[in-house]
Amino acid sequence: MTAVSATQPDPTAALKGAETPPSGERKSSVASRLVSLTGHWAVRLGLVVIALIWLMPTVGLLTSSLRSPEDIGVSGWWSIFHFSSSFPWVLDAGQFTGENYSSLLSNDLVTGSLFTTLLITIPSTLTVVVIGALAGYAFAWLDFPGRDWFFLIVVGLLVVPVQVALIPVAKLFNAVGLFETTAGVVIFHTAFGLPFAVFLLRNFFAEIPRELLEAARLDGAGEVRLFTRVVMPLGGPAIASLGIFQFLWVWNDMLVALIFADSSNPPITVALQQQVRQFGNNIDVLAPGAFVSMIIPLIVFFAFQRQFVSGMMAGAVK
Repeated sequence: MTAVSATQPDPTAALKGAETPPSGERKSSVASRLVSLTGHWAVRLGLVVIALIWLMPTVGLLTSSLRSPEDIGVSGWWSIFHFSSSFPWVLDAGQFTGENYSSLLSNDLVTGSLFTTLLITIPSTLTVVVIGALAGYAFAWLDFPGRDWFFLIVVGLLVVPVQVALIPVAKLFNAVGLFETTAGVVIFHTAFGLPFAVFLLRNFFAEIPRELLEAARLDGAGEVRLFTRVVMPLGGPAIASLGIFQFLWVWNDMLVALIFADSSNPPITVALQQQVRQFGNNIDVLAPGAFVSMIIPLIVFFAFQRQFVSGMMAGAVK
């Protein structure tokens, strides 16, 4: 009986083998095979469609800024395309004119507001980057009493909304003579940009290998030389990302500028708001002004896009 049972095949073995196929021979469903075949071009096609939809308002703004007020009042920006039997879409270049930009650049309020915006944005960005980098290095690699508690306070400041500080800061600036001044707007943007800068750069600098810093110290490098020659080059992507974020935030800000900036020489966002007439019938001024206000941050972004992507990927991996 024992010999017969030993040679008799196990009926459950076939079921077990059918339930669990060997590794490397996993069966794929018809849906998964279709997805694998169409995944690459389907994803690319989807991204192209999303990009076209995302760019449509920008194309409409650019087109409206190049059309005369009469054409804008008669038809929409898409009327520059005409259907033809020889070619599906024909561009009507006769509607394009540069008079809107000529009148815009001859407007002293708009040109002065662009200069004012640069005076606010550039110092606010540079100050936040420099102070944030120094503080981030100190919180990451320097030992001093209360370091962790101070960093927790900085992290807590991230959740403080700007609206909470508008009235107290307005009273303070009015008392010290900074209300409706460019310096006051710069100080406000710097103060509210520093918590995020310190948080971002501290976490990035903390990922630098300790052995690298110790080797530099053994070679006789002090803290200043260590920061400028080792930490700053390694933190270039994160610093570039921070600079782009801060530049965009300050350039596109309207709330702070509307309250604290000089009303006679406002930034571009407030200047465009002041140009709005009754029923918004001055699209010939608003369209080119809005496009000029948008194109400068785009130039800054594309100039530093490689560092920006590197910083975002490094932060995602770490």
